[in-house]
Amino acid sequence: MVNIVDSFVHGLEKPLILWLLSNQPRHGYELVKEFRKLTGQKLKPGIIYPFLHWLEDEGFAVSEWVKRSGRNLRCYRLTEKGKRLLLKVHELFSNPLREVIADLSSERKEN
Repeated sequence: MVNIVDSFVHGLEKPLILWLLSNQPRHGYELVKEFRKLTGQKLKPGIIYPFLHWLEDEGFAVSEWVKRSGRNLRCYRLTEKGKRLLLKVHELFSNPLREVIADLSSERKEN
């Protein structure tokens, strides 16, 4: 049987990856860790890496190799085109949909 909560979180994976990349350049494992902090759920490599490659192929992100703690890591950051995509996602979650999200997260004030 499908876990309903996992299904809902699955729909937020890509918008959250975009948002995390907007804060600072990150490598894949950093995204996995931050996603878990935010949602309590595991972000699977089969989701994250194809999405990162797609972002880069479409010009929404660029990557560069950096050396950290003696390891070479591929870090991704949003391009201007990627920032515009995030803005469109932000607009989607604005206004009426924001009210639904607030209600679901119990942030809505009672009358």
